[in-house]
Amino acid sequence: QVQLAESGGGSVQSGGSLRLSCVASAYIGSTYCMAWFRQAPGQGREEIARFSSVGYTSYDDSVKGRFNVAQENGQNTLYLNMQDMKPEDTAMYYCAAQFTQIWCRDYDSWGQGTQVTVGL
Repeated sequence: QVQLAESGGGSVQSGGSLRLSCVASAYIGSTYCMAWFRQAPGQGREEIARFSSVGYTSYDDSVKGRFNVAQENGQNTLYLNMQDMKPEDTAMYYCAAQFTQIWCRDYDSWGQGTQVTVGL
């Protein structure tokens, strides 16, 4: 099974920027959906961005216009570019994926997460 590893988390001031990376351990093929989730303390995990192999992207309203996803040319890395960050963006961020269909659901590969903290 393809393993996912996130990196790039850290602390940033309100209004700042960060870029998270999600690296897949092997070639991911041509049929997949990869997504970013986050989980704030005491809250459930929420899906905030999706990217599928047919070029489909979508964003949760909470990050729309501030965050975007981008894929490296070699395909096995998905980035989450975060701008104009807010304290409410503080959370553990996870990368998830499934490599059998273009639909963004039923993720069966998950990373360990990377912490993002946004100060006032």
